Amino acid sequence: MTLRSLHRCVALLAAAFASHGMAQTAATPWPTQPVKIIVPFGAGGGTDQLTRLIANGLGADLQQSFVVDNKPGAATLIGSELAARAPADGYTLMMSGPASMVTNRFTFKKLNYNPESFEKVALVGYTPNVLVVNPAMPFKTVKEMVAYAKANPGKLTYASFGAGTTSHLAGEMLRAVAGIDILHVPYKGAAQALPAVVSGEVSMFFDTIVTSMPFVADGKLRALGVTSPQRSSIAPNIPTIAEQGYPDFDVVVWYGIVAPQGTPKPILDKLDASLTKLMKDPDFKVKFAAAGAEPAVGGRKEFESVIAKELVKTERLVKQSGMTMQ
Repeated sequence: MTLRSLHRCVALLAAAFASHGMAQTAATPWPTQPVKIIVPFGAGGGTDQLTRLIANGLGADLQQSFVVDNKPGAATLIGSELAARAPADGYTLMMSGPASMVTNRFTFKKLNYNPESFEKVALVGYTPNVLVVNPAMPFKTVKEMVAYAKANPGKLTYASFGAGTTSHLAGEMLRAVAGIDILHVPYKGAAQALPAVVSGEVSMFFDTIVTSMPFVADGKLRALGVTSPQRSSIAPNIPTIAEQGYPDFDVVVWYGIVAPQGTPKPILDKLDASLTKLMKDPDFKVKFAAAGAEPAVGGRKEFESVIAKELVKTERLVKQSGMTMQ
């Protein structure tokens, strides 16, 4: 056998083994052990509640446990870094949103993870934020709040899930478009921010609608307006901020499942199919709506399209608000 023939045989054998390995990988059953979904916010908040609903649904469909792992802090940087560096084997996922995938690019000089390094699995839902205030505040509408803020510059404070999150962005956007002086007070999540507003530690909070409405119903908080362009079907009596004098005000939270870069495509496809089935299930839709969100049936392409649009909008909003990078 010539040297060239020997090289050719080796190449053919290598190709055969590689092909066999890929076939084995594709045929390998998944999941065969519990799957972790990292939530870069604390337990009890809107993102956490929605993720737990999805985890239960995926678990029932795929006959395996899906476990929520809360990793709050640093405007989702902690959880996002852990997810990005996890093994790409399908056993670590993350519930992403505007902060982790978009806003952090414009609010931090240096990120400890690359938002582009995730595999986008599926877009799963949308929910508006709602501006809630302590009932002791002497205003009941956005217009009255703006007038009070202008008469008392620097006196009002607003809480957020953390610097760079949608609640922070909404506050900075309102500060910019209304021309008011309000102070940002970041927290790790709704579980910390809501009690601060209820106690009067801070004046107001742009919270996800699901976690705030029980406090509004009990009279512990007052809702001034929702951040979506249209009123929410969950709380149709609460006017939008847009209809109260700021027509371009539009800050909506979206949710999407992502996986570490390099996660095998068969696993991503299986997840996408299971999530699509879940989002179309009538009973699940009722549970999702009760948790304050509208389900989205959007695969990878729609997910990437949403991120592309959000990048353009968020860059404009950050520049408009005058937010400085950390």
